[in-house]
Amino acid sequence: MALLETNNLGITFGGLRAVGNFDISIGEHELVGLIGPNGAGKTTIFNLLTGVYLPTEGDILVDGKSVVGLKPYQIVTRGLSRTFQNIRLFKDLTVIDNVKIAFHQQMKYGIFNTLFRFPGTRFWKEEAEIDIKARELLKIFNMEESADKLSKNLPYGQQRKLEIARALATNPKLVLLDEPAAGMNPQETKELMDTIRFIREKFDVSILLIEHDMSLVMGICERIVVIDYGMIIAKGTPEEIKNNPKVIGAYLGA
Repeated sequence: MALLETNNLGITFGGLRAVGNFDISIGEHELVGLIGPNGAGKTTIFNLLTGVYLPTEGDILVDGKSVVGLKPYQIVTRGLSRTFQNIRLFKDLTVIDNVKIAFHQQMKYGIFNTLFRFPGTRFWKEEAEIDIKARELLKIFNMEESADKLSKNLPYGQQRKLEIARALATNPKLVLLDEPAAGMNPQETKELMDTIRFIREKFDVSILLIEHDMSLVMGICERIVVIDYGMIIAKGTPEEIKNNPKVIGAYLGA
């Protein structure tokens, strides 16, 4: 059974068909790239997969069960987490608080424990456990010394890493990375490639990656899906994709 599978997935905005007949299957521990020209519909597909948009056709299956119609937070509990093309951190909160927020669905204490925070209650116990887990995540990304800084004061590359750390805090099976290398210099991009490889092994997750940096995509992805005008025009290995005439004409160039 595929971890993620879509069948004839599509969405129409008014008279514009933004995505159509999108079929993809991702298994456990896979690293798959999703590429295409600007405006091809890549982020729209991420929005469909994560419940931001409701598809007008087709189905989305996670572990064989449909998630169409579920809210984004409900889809997170099914094992899908994401980052965003434009960084979506809580910029006026600390680095550690940005990570701790992602643990909220794993918390068991209720409103009573929150209002009456007596010593030794479940509230304090769970908060202490989550603080430890969040700091362990930051340590993995070599960001533990920045835990108490405001996230808006981090360098750009570290803000990207923090967003990935927050996504991992939801305990996902599949992480959707939307242009994680956008705005990075070559050294930061190289570090990001190492980070993506590392988190797949460390956390045993699958990864679906949108990216325009072809050196990154070709360097780490095992399979690549190419879309143009919301439709899949090619699927295959990096070697097959870079030699595909349709892809060269639509995206890579001669």
